[in-house]
Amino acid sequence: MRAPLRLAVPALAVSLALVSGCAEKGDVDAASSSEGSTAAETSAAETSAVPSTAETPAADFPGDTEPDTENASGDARVTVSDVRLAAQDGFDRIVFDLGGAGTPGWNVQYVEDPIEPGRGEPVQLEGGAVLQVEITGAGYPFETGIDEFSSAGTVTAAGTGSVTEIEFLATFEGVTTAFVGTQAEAPFRVYLLENPMRVVVEVAHAG
Repeated sequence: MRAPLRLAVPALAVSLALVSGCAEKGDVDAASSSEGSTAAETSAAETSAVPSTAETPAADFPGDTEPDTENASGDARVTVSDVRLAAQDGFDRIVFDLGGAGTPGWNVQYVEDPIEPGRGEPVQLEGGAVLQVEITGAGYPFETGIDEFSSAGTVTAAGTGSVTEIEFLATFEGVTTAFVGTQAEAPFRVYLLENPMRVVVEVAHAG
């Protein structure tokens, strides 16, 4: 089990006096929302908010291909309100925006035969591998007061180097499931951000 990451990156500004500050790792809000089968468009403002860094080789990406699991808090009742995808330097970032109470958990792993929970129907996605994302501690909208994300098609974004598309399958028996199509079984990592609450999945670019 990996502990959820709550990381900060220090930043220095020099003027008449030296002022130190910190910024949250990357800029998770740079992952734009997308609905339907058309590619998501990241606005100029969102793009400029992402720090300029060198391309991160997959070998240096701080993740792997092993399953990642974290337990939800006992009082967790959360609902996914948005799913956002954007390409970053060396990896693709998926953001699950959440509302509700408590702290979510997750089970994220590559699967050979993705099956829709509750219905048992196979899920077909572009790419050579499928990453299953289960957010645990999930509640239905009538329990949390949060409108659950829905999309007429898969979530996509322009310029991604690993993620092909995301199929969001809503909530069933306390678990919200999404399947992420990827070019191959690339390293990934998962972490939690709070205020506002988000579960973030990052997948290294293939190759």
